[in-house]
Amino acid sequence: MKQPEPVHLVKERRDTALAKLVGQVPYLGWLGIGFERKGDELTATLKFAEKIVGNPMLPAIHGGVTAAFLEATATIQLAWSMLWDEIESGQVDAAALTPETMPRLPKTIDLTVDYLRSGLPRDAYARARVVRSGRRYASVQVEAWQDNRDRPFAAASGHFLMPRRDD
Repeated sequence: MKQPEPVHLVKERRDTALAKLVGQVPYLGWLGIGFERKGDELTATLKFAEKIVGNPMLPAIHGGVTAAFLEATATIQLAWSMLWDEIESGQVDAAALTPETMPRLPKTIDLTVDYLRSGLPRDAYARARVVRSGRRYASVQVEAWQDNRDRPFAAASGHFLMPRRDD
């Protein structure tokens, strides 16, 4: 009978795969966007920095940065949900993933952003929920908040073209 894999190795394998996935998008690091994983759920963090301020009079996070944060959260969550299934089923060895063997990221078809209030000069958080995911198309909803998850400052709904495995 096969022994279960030690918990710390499973966590390390999953965290390594997530880091490699996020590493495919260089501007995430420049903007200060990172991801924390709890099981298959991801929380994105946008670290506050002066360079992301759009209106210094308020000050408020730039709307383009907010949109990029929401889109990145949706894209990474969608890609992670696909990669998670492949890693957990044994189809993909997380330790062997390289930039050449990483799955391609979904492509944005459209993204509708609702700016609900100004993003204040502090860290922001976001979570995405995959509403529908098929072989070629996916729909994702995202919410971003700062101090109180029940008071989002922005939300988005997006549609994505899923990559073919033979692309």
